[in-house]
Formats: sequence, C-alpha cells, structure tokens
Amino acid sequence: MVESGVRAALSGATSTAVDDYLKTIYSHTEWQPDPITPSQLAARLGLAPSSVTEMVKKLAAAGLVDHRPYSAITLTADGERRALAMLRRHRLIESWLVRVHGYGWDEVDEEAEVLEHAISDRLLDAIDAQLGHPERDPHGDLIPSAAGDLTRPDAVRLDAAPFGFAGSVVRISDRDPDTLRVLDRLGIALDALLRVAEEPAESAGVSIVRATGGPVVISPSVAASVWLERSIRA
Repeated sequence: MVESGVRAALSGATSTAVDDYLKTIYSHTEWQPDPITPSQLAARLGLAPSSVTEMVKKLAAAGLVDHRPYSAITLTADGERRALAMLRRHRLIESWLVRVHGYGWDEVDEEAEVLEHAISDRLLDAIDAQLGHPERDPHGDLIPSAAGDLTRPDAVRLDAAPFGFAGSVVRISDRDPDTLRVLDRLGIALDALLRVAEEPAESAGVSIVRATGGPVVISPSVAASVWLERSIRA
C-alpha cells in the first residue's frame, strides 16, 4: 500500500529523474552544512525553476524530501537511503572505469551517469568485489557500503584553510573537468601533502607548498575544489 502511494505521488516522473534529484540534494550537503534551495537545485540540474518546483512537490508527496514554500529542501530518511544507494552505484562505476578501463578522472562522471541506471545489483556487487570494496572514488568522494554506511574525514576546504595549515588531500570536487586537469598538471591528487603558505599570495589566489614540486599559487576557484585533512606529515 505504501509503495503504491509513492508510485502515485511520483506519477509522470521517471526513476532516473527521481534518483538524479535525490543524489544532487544529498551531494550538496555532503561536504558543507547548508541545505540546497530550489534555485540552487535548478542550477545544478540545468533545469527551469518551474520544472524543479513541480518535481520537488512530487518528491515531498512521496515522502522522499521535506520542503515548504520559499525554504530549503532536505531529504527524509527514505530519500537519503535512496540517494546513498545511487551514489554507491555512481562512485563504484567511476572507480571501475578508472582502475580497470583506464579512464581519466576527468572523463568518468558522464559515463557513470549513464551506467548507474543500467547495471544490475549483481554486476554492481561484482564490481565492488573486483575492486576490493573501495571506500572512496577517484575524487575522494566516499562510497557508501551496501547498508548505506560511510565515515567522512574531518576536512577543510583549501580556500578556507588558515595560513600554515598542513594536510593531505582527501577530496577533490569533480564538478569541473577543467579544474581536474589543472590539478593533474600541478601534481595535486588524492593523498598529496600540501601546506598553505605562512603569508598571502602576492597575486589573487592561494599560495601553497607541495611536498613534491615546491610552492605554487592556485586560483581561488581551484582551491575551492580541494579538501584537506590535517596531517603532521605535511
């Protein structure tokens, strides 16, 4: 009875669209605390605000999100479970494409978007086993367990880190492939050791010292894509 009510509330919405909405809502608050607004959700999905408003109403009626007019959108427990299941699929597929099929980390997002809706649970479990049950994807985003469990590191975004902060890279946003290519050229990848310089950069940007490669100044937008966990080794 409950399942039929959910289907009725989501009438006209494809499961792919529902999953994409839930995944985007969850991802927005994964590394920062502020819930997503309808306008932010529309921008992230590249959709008209009116279309997003209609879908959010359906998701709320299905018990997958909480939302009141003119307020932010949050996931219910059911919505979060479904979002985590899709993120598990997406991130395992990204890891599989990089580690087994030789894709670059800047090439996998769109491919995973297609495959995550197509492969069976059996194949997903086989991929997970083949990769040795990884806990993070090529960008450092956490891969939920089959039960939806994950443990997030205590990390700070590089552009918000104080002068002298030293740490290892634990996450790099994959929203902009060009940024990933810039970081590749700079030798900044997961687990790289970085230290924010003691003094501000002379030009706009963030001055950092790399364990390998020496000092460099990176743009604010690139710095905003990197998360560090404090490390005594850096």
